[in-house]
Amino acid sequence: MSSIAPAPPLIAAKQVVIENLIKQYGTLRALGGVSFAVNTGEWVALMGPSGSGKTTLINILGGLDTLTSGHVVVDGVDLSKLSESQMVRYRAEKVGFVFQQFHLVPYLTALENVMLAQYFHSVTDETQAEEALQRVGLGERLTHLPAQLSGGEQQRVAIARALINQPKIILADEPTGNLDEANETMVIQIFRELHNAGHTILMVTHDPDIARQADRRIELAHGHLHFDTAQHGPGHPLACPLADTRDCCTPISTDDEIRFDHLLEQIWTCGEEGKPAQAERLHATGPSGRLPVVTDEPAARVLSRMSDLRLVEMQNGEVQLTLMGSQRARDVVRRHRLAERLFKDTFSIDDSEAHTQACKFEHIISPELDQRICTFLGHPKTCPHGNPIPPGECCNGKSKG
Repeated sequence: MSSIAPAPPLIAAKQVVIENLIKQYGTLRALGGVSFAVNTGEWVALMGPSGSGKTTLINILGGLDTLTSGHVVVDGVDLSKLSESQMVRYRAEKVGFVFQQFHLVPYLTALENVMLAQYFHSVTDETQAEEALQRVGLGERLTHLPAQLSGGEQQRVAIARALINQPKIILADEPTGNLDEANETMVIQIFRELHNAGHTILMVTHDPDIARQADRRIELAHGHLHFDTAQHGPGHPLACPLADTRDCCTPISTDDEIRFDHLLEQIWTCGEEGKPAQAERLHATGPSGRLPVVTDEPAARVLSRMSDLRLVEMQNGEVQLTLMGSQRARDVVRRHRLAERLFKDTFSIDDSEAHTQACKFEHIISPELDQRICTFLGHPKTCPHGNPIPPGECCNGKSKG
């Protein structure tokens, strides 16, 4: 069997070392030079908005995806140097995965689902599988099918399956995303026990309460490392208040995200026009029909929450974008105006309807689709109304009016 390449001696002391990690999908750069290290036994919460690169990072660490350039060393193994067969062995020996979706085989019992994982690890030990299920509190549910288990119980089967190869490192991608509060508490308690037992955990989460329980929090934004408590400390101005301020711990709903984007777009437009954004003139919902599934809410209340999240700053009735808010506003404006151009030029939709549809699509267009639409349209400089479209990484000076 092929041997796994050892890490250089200087970086082997760290459990995980990431140096200038770049991941490129065609013209889309999902990760743009990320660097950090994780100590043995550390629990790290990976946070950031959708599309920031969290899942891509987890997939690379777990050997489910490959890096474009840079170095990733996990438990002494340099992933950039592994062959395909060596990567299979790495996944079997070094890491355990827990996903938001349970990925259980529906016609196999809880015990059989765990033993199936044993098969992939070249092990067949029913007693060991039973012990793994007992460890997550399912000793009495061994013979139950997934359909006979609650969501929390299914996720605990998935955790038992991840533990079957006795991994030193556990990678979890939103493990409580599909669970109710009671089951979430139970699952996080299991992770807490695993952490106390010495496992290294890297967990993607949007939940500030869960992030607060980790030893450390790393935040990604637009494929870059935006904040790391190991470097900045939890009180640093860049720190996301969601993990440090009790008043901001309410999860952000889809409607909230739409309200934020709508206000960010208005503030950005005021800046383009060279005039201040007056809080009293901003509206959180827009005229009827412009925004989906959003109920009326005073703009002042939404702006206050955006200020707590450090998307905006308010002073003397004027609203200004922070660096984080400006980056997000730019992306929203770009998606909206590209969508307007797509509907107007490609589907010959009138201006009013193109604007309405763009308002809906600006919230659901992924970064990859953004790049594809821009390339398809020939990298346009302006929307149908003549407003500038902020250029993306795909443009590189290629544009048309």
